[in-house]
Amino acid sequence: MSTGLAIEQQWARVRGRLRDEVGEAAFRSWLKPLTLAEVDDGEVRITVPTRFMRDWVMTHYADRIRALWSVENGEIQSVDIVVAPTRTPAPARPESPADSAAEPTLEPVQSALAGPNDSTADIGAPLDPRFTFENFVVGKPNELAHAAARRVADAATVTFNPLFLYGGVGLGKTHLMHAIAWHIRKKHPGRRVLYLSAEKFMYQFIRALRYKDTMSFKEMFRSVDVLMIDDVQFISGKDSTQEEFFHTFNALVDQNRQVIVSADKSPSDLDGMEERLRSRLGWGLVADIHPTTYELRLGILQAKAEQQRAQIPLKVLEYLAHKISSNVRELEGALNRIVAHAELVGRPITLESTQELLYDLLRASDRRVTIDEIQKKVAEHYNIKLADMHSARRARSVARPRQVAMYLAKQLTARSLPEIGRKFGGRDHTTVMHAVKKIEELCAADRSFAEDVELLRRMLES
Repeated sequence: MSTGLAIEQQWARVRGRLRDEVGEAAFRSWLKPLTLAEVDDGEVRITVPTRFMRDWVMTHYADRIRALWSVENGEIQSVDIVVAPTRTPAPARPESPADSAAEPTLEPVQSALAGPNDSTADIGAPLDPRFTFENFVVGKPNELAHAAARRVADAATVTFNPLFLYGGVGLGKTHLMHAIAWHIRKKHPGRRVLYLSAEKFMYQFIRALRYKDTMSFKEMFRSVDVLMIDDVQFISGKDSTQEEFFHTFNALVDQNRQVIVSADKSPSDLDGMEERLRSRLGWGLVADIHPTTYELRLGILQAKAEQQRAQIPLKVLEYLAHKISSNVRELEGALNRIVAHAELVGRPITLESTQELLYDLLRASDRRVTIDEIQKKVAEHYNIKLADMHSARRARSVARPRQVAMYLAKQLTARSLPEIGRKFGGRDHTTVMHAVKKIEELCAADRSFAEDVELLRRMLES
């Protein structure tokens, strides 16, 4: 059997080849934390810090690791990857190849910080190695947000402060946030970048209050060069958290540090957010991501299929791009299901097999209704003009059908109250809330009215 020194050298060469094959970003996230534990009787045992990392490595890299080991050492018969949680990293010291292999840091997986020994390294959220600028498909709906994200990531100085990205679920906000963090870490490795969700920010603040350690919290968040908060709408209505975020935001901007924020609505439409915070969030550049077009969805599918090296007929991709229009996550999930089914069952991918496999998902997509369709159907049903849905007329013969349409829009679409209000002549979200409440009360009190509304619902869903 090979000596211990020879095994370490073989492991270093395996790691080097893996780095060359997968690229620096993926290597740092998933393969650098691998530690060679032991080699015994032809079996190599490699440890990883978390179960999540073990599952990812087993799925995406295990076969390649075994193949590289067999090339290096013919005596190796198998490679076992197990979980061995690590303790807090020791102070930094010079790295040798062997040290690099055994480095016990969780930093690449747990945070988006440039410095692994930074005091904030344990509070950042994971970065997905797939979410890079190279993997982001650009089209008309997202070109402004993409261009702004690239500008901020490339700039050596603060360009827009803050950069505020907003759009519906699954349209690419988080992808762009991760891409910015990856790009800065690669291009400006000395900058301290902290990426986390608004929920995590709130949790850390509450924890600091509980343990009477708010000064450490303030120092932690105000010492970074780039602060990235995802889904900031989650702190709506949380007054104390908003207060702290407001002061953190101001402190960073005053020091010319970059702040990047994402949400599902524009700053002016964030319900439950203090006016002064909404105003601050709109200071810099506000870039929205619109719902995807057919061309963009098809481009995304083609890019994802190419990344997976999957041979999928063009007519299948076109069919999916037409049928699944809600968000990119559902689109990618459908593609993954098709590819996995083909690999596991061994059947070729056809339009017929796709329709059969995705029956539940496609049926759910077919049931989705647009606000425009709701307005048209309700206007026809009550014999009023479609323009009355957007007009300022308050006559009951017009106002009641308009309220029914708002109610059905709330029930049958995923649109927010402000979005629904905008579709009805730019009305405020409180008007939509009042309409929904009024129709619910009328349905409870008047059986014939309730049946009328239910009939409209069935007609729209059929």
